[in-house]
Amino acid sequence: MNSDQSPLPVRPARPTQPHFSWHHFTMRFSSTSRGARLARRLAAERLDAWGIPYGSHVHDVLTLIVAELSANAVRHGRVAGRDFRLRLSAEGATLRVEVTDSRGESIPALKEPSDLDAGRGLLLVAALADRWGWYPSVDGPGKTVWAVLDVGPA
Repeated sequence: MNSDQSPLPVRPARPTQPHFSWHHFTMRFSSTSRGARLARRLAAERLDAWGIPYGSHVHDVLTLIVAELSANAVRHGRVAGRDFRLRLSAEGATLRVEVTDSRGESIPALKEPSDLDAGRGLLLVAALADRWGWYPSVDGPGKTVWAVLDVGPA
């Protein structure tokens, strides 16, 4: 290089935003503790298949959200003989979890835990997710509780 040529400026590394091609997973599970456990395990496997590896922070957070929402569907949204539905989707840098149960009259709400064993599920979801909420089910009785995790740079 000649002395009158200046080196090219060095650009700082730009954080890359994770980008997921569109993925979608939906399945119904029995409204039992076994169904909730299976929903968590299949969600964990699906996330890994989508490129969100086991043991990563995002994988662990999403799996915990699925576990809490599924457990709530079984505990508070169960109607005998009816299943709950888990829906996962990934698009761009946004991951979404939706759990639909069959009881529309039990409205999800944040509240202080009543004892040592119960009442912390939605508090965990609210703390871990970027956004969460619920809406009445559009395809029958019940409600859908959802949580969104944005995995782009802060």
